Amino acid sequence: MVLIKTQRDTLLAPLQSVSGIVERRHTLPILSNVLLEKRGDKLTLLATDIEIQITTATDVAAGEGDGAVTVGARKLQDILRSLSDNAEVSLMLEDKRLQVRAGKSRFSLQTLPADDFPRMTLAEGETRQFQLTQKAFRQLLAKTQYAMAAQDVRYYLNGLLLLTEGKELRAVATDGHRLAFASVEIDADLPRQELILPRKTVLELNRLLADNDEPLAITLAPNQVRFAFGSVVLVSKLIDGKFPDYERVVPATLKNHMTASRTLLLQAMNRAAILTNEKFRGVRVVLGDNSLKLIAANAEQEEAQEEIEVQYSGDTLDVGFNVGYLLDVLNNLHCDDVQWSFNDANSSALVSVPGNDRFKYVVMPMRI
Repeated sequence: MVLIKTQRDTLLAPLQSVSGIVERRHTLPILSNVLLEKRGDKLTLLATDIEIQITTATDVAAGEGDGAVTVGARKLQDILRSLSDNAEVSLMLEDKRLQVRAGKSRFSLQTLPADDFPRMTLAEGETRQFQLTQKAFRQLLAKTQYAMAAQDVRYYLNGLLLLTEGKELRAVATDGHRLAFASVEIDADLPRQELILPRKTVLELNRLLADNDEPLAITLAPNQVRFAFGSVVLVSKLIDGKFPDYERVVPATLKNHMTASRTLLLQAMNRAAILTNEKFRGVRVVLGDNSLKLIAANAEQEEAQEEIEVQYSGDTLDVGFNVGYLLDVLNNLHCDDVQWSFNDANSSALVSVPGNDRFKYVVMPMRI
């Protein structure tokens, strides 16, 4: 029985959409697999790691009969990638093996029963739904996700806070040394609700979402969230924990304000960062009248100094920062100018976009 007969790209594109979450080594072997389910001329692909589930569908014109099977996601993806772009591929199930054929290439892959494949069900209880464009949500993630912690014992920091209130959706990430906040308007009027997306979910959404105005539907449930866009549906569990009160972290009053070209500042920081090292990423930021100096040194007594013109008429300041934290924010903003506000050398600084209160980035100073 020929299960599926189709063009290589018709199969590869949806497979790449779902296989990003598949772990190479897993306690449950079936979690390394992708579920292929054919009904009529529609093929559904599903992958999960128990915390996240991604489903997508594609039309396959040819192929006899219906059926379902699970097969190693990475192996099948590698096979399809290695074939020529216009190759015609057929998948056939024979004696618990999936036969993959294209031209004179033959592959026989081990399978596991489709009935054993774990599926997440959408949580019971009250759900709330709203829509925005894929581009708007992707930009919201881009402006905040770099500030997430990676492997912090405070597990709730290894994720991103999504908060709905009224007609606004906010995203907040912090690792305890810096905090990024961004917000966007949505098409619904919702009560205040907080949820923490796992880091892996955030990275996967960033990979899958397109930079266009196609719709993204978000459904909030008590302990999970569902994202539907294009032919993809991603369901994710949430991190159970209390996120820090970000409003207390953002400084209420700041007296020294500097405005600079984002590109000029980014280029100068990239150059100064060359002489920092992995263990010590510190740079000194020295502010005077309409002048900003960046000074970096390392253990070999090497030193870099950069000076750029800025708009500044406040106190003379000499503050140390982790240059990586500053490069992160400058690389992920898309604006001409940035504003950098300080009180003194010992308190946190605020990076913002002039005339835009929908983005804030707080960064702690460091001793140099």
